[in-house]
Amino acid sequence: MGKSQKKKLMRRHNPMRVPDSHLPKGLASASESSSKSNEILPIIQKMESPDAAERKWACVAVSNLIQNDPSTRRLLQGKNVVGALITRLTDSEEEVVVEAAGALRNLCIDGGYDICAEMYNKNILVPLRTFIPKISARLSEFLAAPKTAPENIQKSVYELADNVITTLWCLSETSNKALNAINEIQLVPFLMSFLGARDKLPLAPVTAAAQCLYVLTDDNYPAITEVRHDAGYISCLLAVARQEHTNTDPRSIALSVLAAGTLRNISPIPPPSEASLIDIDKDIVLPLLQPVISGISLSDATKAVQDLKYRQALEPQMENLSMNSTPTDHKSSIELELQLLESKLRTVQLSLEILTGACATLPDPEPDAPANQEDNEDDLDNDAEDADMDVGDEGNAKANSSPTFLTTLVAPLLALIQPTALSFPPLAAPSLDPPTTSALSALHISALECLNNVFLSLTTSPDPAISSDVNAGISVWNEIWSALSLVGTQTGLGQERREEMWNVAMGVLWGAGRVWKGSIAPTTEQVTAIIQLCDATPDPRLRVKCIGTLECLAQCPGSIEANQVISAYLLSLLPTAEEPSRVGTEPMIQAASALIDIYSDETMPYDTNFRQGKYLEHLVSSVEGIKKAVKAIDRRKEGGKELRRRGEEVRENMVDFIQYRKDLGL
Repeated sequence: MGKSQKKKLMRRHNPMRVPDSHLPKGLASASESSSKSNEILPIIQKMESPDAAERKWACVAVSNLIQNDPSTRRLLQGKNVVGALITRLTDSEEEVVVEAAGALRNLCIDGGYDICAEMYNKNILVPLRTFIPKISARLSEFLAAPKTAPENIQKSVYELADNVITTLWCLSETSNKALNAINEIQLVPFLMSFLGARDKLPLAPVTAAAQCLYVLTDDNYPAITEVRHDAGYISCLLAVARQEHTNTDPRSIALSVLAAGTLRNISPIPPPSEASLIDIDKDIVLPLLQPVISGISLSDATKAVQDLKYRQALEPQMENLSMNSTPTDHKSSIELELQLLESKLRTVQLSLEILTGACATLPDPEPDAPANQEDNEDDLDNDAEDADMDVGDEGNAKANSSPTFLTTLVAPLLALIQPTALSFPPLAAPSLDPPTTSALSALHISALECLNNVFLSLTTSPDPAISSDVNAGISVWNEIWSALSLVGTQTGLGQERREEMWNVAMGVLWGAGRVWKGSIAPTTEQVTAIIQLCDATPDPRLRVKCIGTLECLAQCPGSIEANQVISAYLLSLLPTAEEPSRVGTEPMIQAASALIDIYSDETMPYDTNFRQGKYLEHLVSSVEGIKKAVKAIDRRKEGGKELRRRGEEVRENMVDFIQYRKDLGL
């Protein structure tokens, strides 16, 4: 009984690199917190200058101004900087075009979905798609005769390629409309040309191409089909995923990780490709990614960033941009070190994202069905709900990985969920280093989602050796709560990631509770925290997770007092004939199911609570209310049919359970 957990196979992570959520809405708050508001108007004006040098100056200045500065970015948005930069993509001077594309790229990465949506709505794809054949032609020229073109010309083309590809990658995650429009450009041959010539090209555009390809093949049928049915593409991806790394450049490692992720995205690979005989997860993904997630210390990375920021604060700062100054995108040694650390964190986060898919318990979708047409009932928004518990065919699920492998992941994953001093911004203020904070919080959440799938796999394919290892279960439980104690319960501007961690972590606690059901004795503080979260959240999915977790904790034989607290709370969530449940229908159904499971064995020590508390009377008085609530479920709404079916099942089980307890005569 009870609602089973279900995990979408993959989740995209493209968090806002420099969030502005700590700022109140509107331009006034941004103006108050920006030290560069007086510099914005001259930049916008120079972008329309008849002098190409001034137009280039303005484009570079935008990139400089927005660096780790969400207030100024918002002010620039208010002056239509996006529209002005898109106009410059058709500038007569190539240097202006390259710098405009670079500024748009940086806005995409730093600003996230809202800015990307604005770019799409302002038709950025019209000029971007014209660059593809031009870059391809220049690339072919350079590869055919590398010494004929001056180095600065080659550098300019490679920078433009990096900027255009990265912008297309970000745009493809903005909306289905944007993705469909990008599909029409047919980017796959263009992107694969960079991977195919990776040994002769700079690493940056090659990695950008791999990132874009990875995103485009994630649940996107047109791109999947094109890659899957080209043996040359698959051989290239295999070679990249298997390449040895002789240097520590995280972009080189990320390139292999992205290739492995793309191979997962397009699986199953049909014959006659050699990859059709390869177990992608076992032979490619796991050997590559396990060392990546195990080989980093988040505390060491955080200390390194703090030290670099301290050194940076002691250095003389650049003077404010003036009409006569020459902005440059040259990075200092400290900025390059910070960028390197961020790249390492992003590579680990990407690896976790791919491993989350590898640990999923559900079968892959039908290979020849468009991804956006499958499983509509569980088609969740691209946000933190991908790791939610959902009604699923758990009995028919088939684990993709053995329990032995899954348990080897648990230790490094538990280390990666532990927050550091830079994991979250202070209340209503920016982080010491926003890109690091963005990367760390995304990494923690990815690790929790991966753990969620690990425990789903262990409940779907139980291993008695694991479930009987009580010490391991207690250790896992304590590590998760240790992380949550560091996350804290702060809410407010800029604290969205803390809330998201609690949301995902509750699913992990539910999964661990199911694996070691009856073995984990909760503390009073833990039970109280879960109950408070369930009461505080308006999200029915999170409430279901909380109730599922409480159900597992209530079944610890030695925790009679905790059982009493939990059962009293669950009873309070049930309706009566006159009053509906205060938490909504779906959580109420979960609570009713939980009470049946908890007290299905009258020989348990905690059953004394059922008898002494006269719970049977409470359950009897709830039956009519449950019936009304289930009957009121709208089958026409998304998920309504399944929820109605489940509600009917729980109501029938409740009636049978009540009769069973009456017959016992206890």
